[in-house]
Amino acid sequence: MPDSLPPDSVGLVTPRTLHFSEPLPLACGQSLPEYDLVIETYGELNAEASNAVLICHALSGHHHAAGFHDMSDRKPGWWDSCIGPGKPIDTNHFYVVSLNNLGGCHGSTGPTSTNPATGKCYGPDFPVITVKDWVSSQAALADRLGIQCWAAVVGGSLGGMQALQWSLTFPDRLRHAVVIASTPRLTAQNIAFNEVARQAITSDPEFYEGRYQEHNATPRHGLTLARMVGHITYLSDASMGEKFGRDMREQAYKFGYDAEFQVESYLRYQGERFSESFDANTYLLMTKALDYFDPAYDADNNLAAALSQAQCEFLVLSFSTDWRFTPARSEELVKAMIAARRKVSYAEIDAPWGHDAFLIPTPRYIDAFSAYMKRVAREVGA
Repeated sequence: MPDSLPPDSVGLVTPRTLHFSEPLPLACGQSLPEYDLVIETYGELNAEASNAVLICHALSGHHHAAGFHDMSDRKPGWWDSCIGPGKPIDTNHFYVVSLNNLGGCHGSTGPTSTNPATGKCYGPDFPVITVKDWVSSQAALADRLGIQCWAAVVGGSLGGMQALQWSLTFPDRLRHAVVIASTPRLTAQNIAFNEVARQAITSDPEFYEGRYQEHNATPRHGLTLARMVGHITYLSDASMGEKFGRDMREQAYKFGYDAEFQVESYLRYQGERFSESFDANTYLLMTKALDYFDPAYDADNNLAAALSQAQCEFLVLSFSTDWRFTPARSEELVKAMIAARRKVSYAEIDAPWGHDAFLIPTPRYIDAFSAYMKRVAREVGA
């Protein structure tokens, strides 16, 4: 970390925990009697409360989207490349709200929280959460912050699903939805990847049917494998080839099963690091939320009919080498928006980094994103 903060940074930020005492009904038929949401905010809310932007995170994301928590931080928030003065989500104009979703493991109520009914950790008793449930909790958050209508709801990957759901559940409470590297529903292949990850976790001897905290254990091996599988799908063949190729850690074959190739070492490191900071039950919940998301489900599998209730304008961005959520899935979404007579702007960005490209500030991506958000700022007088 340098001695001074970058001029385009939101600077030092402090998370806040907001408590909600009203019960939250859930799609699974259960409800949360009370819950906490951890948030960070950047920029200033204007007098009309018209310049607020909600940031929705992806599977392993959280509330810390931009800036630094203290001067010793080695890295800024996970989307710092897109949030800050002069960046696409320009904090000179917007009041930006980023949260850790329900079911998360970074402070919001989730499996690691205390169940008020038992006084013990929720663990596997935490109810299954859907994208609709997240949006409902985010609406309660907007009420608490005095925001009746978001200038934009923005997200990549699973975050993009939340932005899309916002346009359907609360069509009069957002002006724009920005859906990046996302999909209107998972393919069978994507559901299969999620199932392999879940099986890796639940088959770990240290999982204890989700009650590993009661046993002072952690299914670290299973969580490491789950992350390794997921991480492969976030990258493209070209990006992995460019970064690792067939490079070896040493110059001779060992004829064993230790990590000999650089890519093996990288995946093991990423998996092990993730297993130290993420909760296994949360991973199960997040992947199930991905699987269940399908706006067309309640509209006789007619996506255009589902989207006809939306009132906002849309920006949809995809990436050429994203094989997890391919451009074809974004084009399917855009065609349904057009059929529903919604206003939509679309761009496919040529980028070699696969699904993770939405986190990397490539020039065309930043230019397209910035141009759209500048129009949003003009519309709301920000």
